[in-house]
Parts: sequence; C-alpha cells; structure tokens
Amino acid sequence: MHPSRRLGGSHKAHELVMRCHRATGEAQWERDQLLVTQIRRAALEVAACIADGAGRESPAQFARALESAIGAARELDYLLLVSRELNLLNLHTHATLEARALEVVKMLVALRKTVRRRESDGHKGKGRPRLTSPA
Repeated sequence: MHPSRRLGGSHKAHELVMRCHRATGEAQWERDQLLVTQIRRAALEVAACIADGAGRESPAQFARALESAIGAARELDYLLLVSRELNLLNLHTHATLEARALEVVKMLVALRKTVRRRESDGHKGKGRPRLTSPA
C-alpha cells in the first residue's frame, strides 16, 4: 500500500478529484474546456502532491509537498468560484465542492504542522514520521 493511502487527507483529496471530474463532465462545460482542464488538473495535483510527499525521505520534503498540495487546493477553490460565477456550476454543486476543498486544506494544514513539529523535535534523518490523519 502506498504510504499516502494511510492518510485521512489522501482519501478526501481523492474523493475531491472524483467529484470535480464528475461535475465538469456535464454538458454545460463543453463551451469551456480550458476551465474543465484546469479544475481537473488542480484537483488531481492536490492528491498527487500528497502521494509524492508521503514517499519522500525527510519530514522537510514531506512538508514542502504538503505546501504544494495546499496551494493546489486553494487554486481549485478559486477555479470553482469562477465556474460558479460563469454559471457552469449550480449553487449546490459549488457549495459541496467548495466545502470539500476547504476540508482538505484544513486537514493538510494540520498535517503539515505535525510534520514540521516532528522535524523541529529532532526527527531529521531518524526515519519517516508515522503517517496518520490529523485529528
């Protein structure tokens, strides 16, 4: 099992990818394929950065990957806002996706904090931190 699958945030990020993919597959999206591509890419990047970071050697590298995932999630949030304002997403779908993206960001911020704390507590080079979902 890939280390990232043991992270609660990883499951949420994967779910977000699937929801964004389904939401952007509807007919009204045919007129804006660039936005479809950007939304799908940003959602996928969140999950991919988590997976990449979980496989890194040091807590510092893992924290940097989590920062990239957080940035991608915030980018996704903005793209969803644009999609709502262009009437490509209805209010309910936008609210659902926005809430999921925010939930993922909160989990990633908490995990990054834990990883950084472990790094500063002297876990550098002493093996990888135990990968658990933040509370």
